[in-house]
Amino acid sequence: MEIKRLNASELKRMTLRVRSNILDMIPAGKVGHLGGSSSIADVATVLYMGHMRVFDDPKDPARDRLIFSKGHAVLAQYACLVELGYFDREELHHVKTLTGLLQGHPDMSIPGIEAVTGSLGQGLSVSLGMALGLKLDHSDSRVFCVLGDGELDEGQVWEAAMAAGAYGMDNLCAIIDANKVQATDTVQKVLPNPDLAAKWSAFGWHAIEIDGHDIDQILAALEQARSTKGKPTAIIANTVKGKCFAFAEGKAQYHNAAMTEEEYREARETLERMGRELA
Repeated sequence: MEIKRLNASELKRMTLRVRSNILDMIPAGKVGHLGGSSSIADVATVLYMGHMRVFDDPKDPARDRLIFSKGHAVLAQYACLVELGYFDREELHHVKTLTGLLQGHPDMSIPGIEAVTGSLGQGLSVSLGMALGLKLDHSDSRVFCVLGDGELDEGQVWEAAMAAGAYGMDNLCAIIDANKVQATDTVQKVLPNPDLAAKWSAFGWHAIEIDGHDIDQILAALEQARSTKGKPTAIIANTVKGKCFAFAEGKAQYHNAAMTEEEYREARETLERMGRELA
């Protein structure tokens, strides 16, 4: 059975629940990718629960596919998949343990995970292969690929982008989590990559630039991508690394780090306050 999509108001509340799930996975003292998981949380929520065709059976052949090429942000993916009922909520407390189901990077042993990722630069190639296969099968399912802006340093991304544009893969949509900060510093300092929309357009893609934390803009961009024919779509989602957690926002040190007890308490209090403001 297809899972019912949420409306914009419901999605705004769900983004807080998704971030709360992320906190469940990395309590104080546990190292985890807070920054990039938080920056992509709104996009992931809208994809899984507001736009994509998903089913209670995660292997239903009619489903849309989502690949997290930036596999280190898989906490955001797990935080959504648990809301779809694909595994027990208790698993959130056993991430990256020998007894737990959920790995530190996406693994196909986990319900709802479509590919093993985390070696940056490979996910768009995998997504293109899936999209080509779906075309050959005359399926109307779509493939979505989330990439980090730091990941765009990898040459394989642009090989896949060139091929997808050449083949007119209108069932493929790339979402770039443009949070401007990668593992060790800002993108600008490590390897500047300006004018992303113009660059993707030059590779034959329809490019859209949005606020990646604005639910209405995310929904509108995804609908525009669905209606675009003859070429793939790249959505450049301008985001903030560590979004919603002031101590982590825009800081490379929270790419993969442990929160202190005080920071964890602040993070929880922030989500509670935001929830009250939405009530």
